[in-house]
Amino acid sequence: GHSDLHLTPIGFGAWALGGGGWQFGWGPQDDRDSVAAIHRALDLGVNWIDTAAVYGLGRAEEVVAKALAGRAERPYVFTKCGLVWGDDRRVRHDITRASILREVDASLRRLRAEAIDLYQIHWPQMPPGAPAPHVEEAWKTLAGLKAAGKVRWIGVSNFTVAHLERARAIAPIASLQPPYSMLHRDVEAKLLPYCQAHGIGVIVYSPMQSGLLAGTMTRERIAALPDDDWRKTMNPEFQEPKLTRNLALVETLRAIGRAHGQPPAAVAVAWTLRHPAVTAAIVGARRPEQVDGWIGAAGLTLTDADLGEIERALGE
Repeated sequence: GHSDLHLTPIGFGAWALGGGGWQFGWGPQDDRDSVAAIHRALDLGVNWIDTAAVYGLGRAEEVVAKALAGRAERPYVFTKCGLVWGDDRRVRHDITRASILREVDASLRRLRAEAIDLYQIHWPQMPPGAPAPHVEEAWKTLAGLKAAGKVRWIGVSNFTVAHLERARAIAPIASLQPPYSMLHRDVEAKLLPYCQAHGIGVIVYSPMQSGLLAGTMTRERIAALPDDDWRKTMNPEFQEPKLTRNLALVETLRAIGRAHGQPPAAVAVAWTLRHPAVTAAIVGARRPEQVDGWIGAAGLTLTDADLGEIERALGE
């Protein structure tokens, strides 16, 4: 986008580091593994981390701060606002000015940061598709936080073209964070071309479809996921009738990756990076060895033959 943020093609995503015990959790997570995974990514050259206040209800931001303590070079750190919680640990949506002002101070405290490099509205509304009456109020608030120096750049996540139009009328948008993978391509029709035409950076999330395309998932592993892992009960890609097709797709990615000396995870991420509107991809890891599975995507260029094989596997 129009910012001075120069990103590596892959960034470290911290959603899973929030662990379990909340509405969109990933099951038990050891903070020591989380810190080691972040260190591994940074040591291999990744220069940005994307997290959110809601991940683990504050836990992921605290883990990021712990991982960065004492590091000679600090990566860019991005976080998000708009999903809040109370004593009941239930997540609710709130992008009013008063709530965002409370959230940014809490995130700065948990991240042990003087300023947030990129502050994003997590969702314009919840549930998706509901009316979004506070988009203008929220975007004016983020623009004010930028002017005040609490955040360096401002972006959005999960916005439609209509939402982007409403925000752009108030202040420039540095970036959009949409979901994008070879299993979820609807953003290709309007959203990515819009961002490309208007100079909005795009950092996509879930390029491996929450780990499903990483090459390590099996039916047995999915069946054994903890009950508080949202993928087990809330993600239809991990369930039939889609699961059989998806696991077959992984074998296609494995064969393509073998020709390039890369695992399936790297192929899945590289597929999203091929799109000219995409600035970079957010990729998660819960243990350091998982980073090794996708780090090669940054330098992987898929051939036309590779892309054709993927299209055939998708039935396109």
